Amino acid sequence: MDTKRLTALAALTLLPLAAACGSEDAGSESVGAGAKASVTGVHWAVDGVTVDGKKSDAPSGAWLKIADGGEVKGNLGCNHFGADAAFADSQVTFGQMQATEMACEGVPVDFEQTLADTLADGDLTTEVDGDKLTLTTGGGDRIALSKQEAAPLKGTKWAVTSPETDGKAHLTIDPKTGQVSGSLGCNKVRADATVRDGSITLGTASTTRMMCDASLMKTEKTLLGLFDGTVDYRIDHRTLTLTSENGEQVNAAAAE
Repeated sequence: MDTKRLTALAALTLLPLAAACGSEDAGSESVGAGAKASVTGVHWAVDGVTVDGKKSDAPSGAWLKIADGGEVKGNLGCNHFGADAAFADSQVTFGQMQATEMACEGVPVDFEQTLADTLADGDLTTEVDGDKLTLTTGGGDRIALSKQEAAPLKGTKWAVTSPETDGKAHLTIDPKTGQVSGSLGCNKVRADATVRDGSITLGTASTTRMMCDASLMKTEKTLLGLFDGTVDYRIDHRTLTLTSENGEQVNAAAAE
């Protein structure tokens, strides 16, 4: 990975935070005290960045989310980042950014740096138009974003994020039948599923009986341990965490 890129991402510093105040317009909204709620708490997928009139389309993994308290988390396309943000008048200002230093296939090196530099470019004028958000620098460069809804628990194919299964293990809860079905990585599985207030009660698992690679069978055993009991679940946008009664966790991501 490019050493200069790593240094820039790790050392990136944005302007100091400003106090919150502001105004709101009809139609498209300028972010201030009244419109802040329409920006915070939303998962914004980055559509692209326009710098000096040249637009660069964002990779599918680029996003950001600003919590009500101003905490920012997101992804530059490959690397995750965190920062702070505050609103003043029609602008948002980000604080010091902390970013990971990974390399990912298919993500242009210069896009992450362009996005990071644009976020760092002083006070950003913020405009919301429906499900679209535009952040504009003082020099006219822009970041275009779109609101992205969280994946629903039911009806979503949840792929287990285990390196052993390589995406082979997945579960889906049918919203009509109330059954969960899918693959444990090797064998197919089906069971009853009852969802209540942050928990899922899973019935006895009905499975096929094939033998596979030892690593797949290990993951399969872990997943089978979720059945015949109640698991807690938590969804963070497109990530699902299942926690069994004995505290063991299984993570999954919404399949594209």
